[in-house]
Amino acid sequence: MKRPMKRVVTGHDAEGRAVISVEGEPPHIAELSHIPGTVFYELWKTDATPAPLNNGADPTLVPLRLQPTPGGTAFRIVDIPPDTVEFLAHGARTMEAAFAEIGDSHASTVTADSPHPLMHRTESIDYGIVLEGEVTLLLDQGETLLRTGDVVIQRGTNHAWANRSGSNARMAFILVDGRYGAPIAEALARR
Repeated sequence: MKRPMKRVVTGHDAEGRAVISVEGEPPHIAELSHIPGTVFYELWKTDATPAPLNNGADPTLVPLRLQPTPGGTAFRIVDIPPDTVEFLAHGARTMEAAFAEIGDSHASTVTADSPHPLMHRTESIDYGIVLEGEVTLLLDQGETLLRTGDVVIQRGTNHAWANRSGSNARMAFILVDGRYGAPIAEALARR
């Protein structure tokens, strides 16, 4: 279930003075039907680096896309519900559809021996900050528990966010488009 939040976007007036351009709830909030309780709050996106600093249209008013556009960034908050026995047992069946809801059905990497149904990969650097609760970062090899205030720098690895706590968690993510270096790209191609 979505929770209220305020987003403030600044800009400039005709004389170049700083002003508040937008203040209110983010206009693009997506509750995922294939992963009940998961809510994406799209806060801002850029399509280039350096990012154009202008008074342009709100870039979040486009279809939801997990990975940033080439050369771009994405800033979002995600509510992560507790894992359920049902989801852990049968969630893998719907992951292609779940990732299609967030614009990237090919991001799912779940297999029969995956440690979690939400295993996925994007070619991006993801800065993740736990705002509330706790989540477990699962990788192909290993896992670590993250609590409120903890930060993870996720560098294009296969991963999932498991919520084993029994309570909702909330994370902020800043995703930056990336490219795999040759040795990693070659290793991934062999998998």
